[in-house]
Amino acid sequence: MKKKNGALTLLQQSEKLALEEQRLRSGGGDSGKERQARLGRLTVRERLEKLLDGDSTFFELNLWAAFGMYEEIGNLPAAGVVTLIGTVCGRQCMIIANDATVKAGAFFPQSVKKVLRAQRIAFECRLPVIFLVDSSGVFLPLQEDVFPDEDDFGRIFRNNALFSAAGIPQIAAIMGNCIAGGGYLPVLCDKLLMTEGSGLYLAGPALVKAAIGQIVATEELGGASMHAVEPHIYANAVQRPKRS
Repeated sequence: MKKKNGALTLLQQSEKLALEEQRLRSGGGDSGKERQARLGRLTVRERLEKLLDGDSTFFELNLWAAFGMYEEIGNLPAAGVVTLIGTVCGRQCMIIANDATVKAGAFFPQSVKKVLRAQRIAFECRLPVIFLVDSSGVFLPLQEDVFPDEDDFGRIFRNNALFSAAGIPQIAAIMGNCIAGGGYLPVLCDKLLMTEGSGLYLAGPALVKAAIGQIVATEELGGASMHAVEPHIYANAVQRPKRS
């Protein structure tokens, strides 16, 4: 019950908080989940469930990042990225995973801040970092707020180099899109894995066509096979038969 002055009781406040956290963890909602399923991809939380040791607990960081911000574009639950400390193969790791149900995993200014904070914690605690990448890159309408300062997007890549110099392992798994600015991060890690159907490139097929008029398939432009085999072998594999 509410108090006489209309204020919520502590129990009501707690229940309200729990419901809001549940909503934040649902990411982009049903429509985003349906899109991932249509593309044959898991949601970020489903991926984390499979990655983390089943008998372990985890500690999620900054769930409320970007809360109440970006309402003009439909909100940004958890800043579109999940960061947590969890156990993988018996070892504590920092996991940074894009939520593709939220604006296709695009990076907003607060998404960048959240990743930087996770990197800082991982560096100070010498935690190996696992990136689960599924991102369309920078949210272009706000790109002027993403790049300009030393504590913005480029800092992530600088941190990748510092981790490497310090001998702290970094593993990236591309499990969907990895486009534009987000394409730098995985190639600066120690190990890079790509699932079938994922793509790593600075510009997608639509932008390539608009810029230079070339029509190219996603796989040829930057798919897993293209990145995983020797160039001459791949060129022979995709060579189309000549018309008679």
